[in-house]
Amino acid sequence: MPHEIVPLRAFSDNYIWTIRDTTHAIVVDPGDAAPVQAYLATEKLQLAAIIITHHHNDHIGGVKTLIAGRNIPVYGPHDERVPDATQRLRDGETISLPHFGIELTVLEVPGHTRSHIAYFSKEHDILFCGDTLFAAGCGRLFEGTPAQMHDSLGKFMSLPDTTRVYCTHEYTLSNIRFARAAEPANQALMDWEARAKAMREVDVPTVPTTIALERATNPFVRCTQPGIISTASQRAGKALSDPVSVLAAIREWKNSF
Repeated sequence: MPHEIVPLRAFSDNYIWTIRDTTHAIVVDPGDAAPVQAYLATEKLQLAAIIITHHHNDHIGGVKTLIAGRNIPVYGPHDERVPDATQRLRDGETISLPHFGIELTVLEVPGHTRSHIAYFSKEHDILFCGDTLFAAGCGRLFEGTPAQMHDSLGKFMSLPDTTRVYCTHEYTLSNIRFARAAEPANQALMDWEARAKAMREVDVPTVPTTIALERATNPFVRCTQPGIISTASQRAGKALSDPVSVLAAIREWKNSF
């Protein structure tokens, strides 16, 4: 079989993305080893590699268990807080996934954390973006600045519209509720909310999303749109014009929404 990408659920709302064929699997951000081990056993798959986007424990917590007794690469950022990485990556570097022949290009995307990276394949239209970009949202700025997040999201928005966005949390409905408050006249957002609600009612993941859908519905990449500028300015109590200030205002608003 050709490769496919399946979500393994972890904790309350995490997805561990798993690239697999009939014999091997590669997992992205395994915060918990248990669902990965269960899936490998059930599907009779051999783990070939682990991909890490950033150091938070819900993304790396299962790594040590998964690499025990296995001689496999662990790809990750230049950050000592990802202690088990065997290959640390910088912006623009590429890796070829063992057994799959998929080449991924590394994008440094600080904002959520200072060392966050993402992985993109133009050939396969896939982006593993960790917690930088979500469906209709973006990650909290724990270590980075609004300017860094704006630049990082800009890197993603320069990718092809057809790129499938494999973010790592099921935050879509709550993100859409905020997005509608930030841009209430956005019809594409209303349509997406209806589809997402229907998907969640039958327990279907709302991700991957696409770059095209994010361009149309995500307030954090729409900071030059008049509707977003207006609500951000109202929230800040002053006129805002540059997109970084707009993003800062709506991210701060989202933190307490």
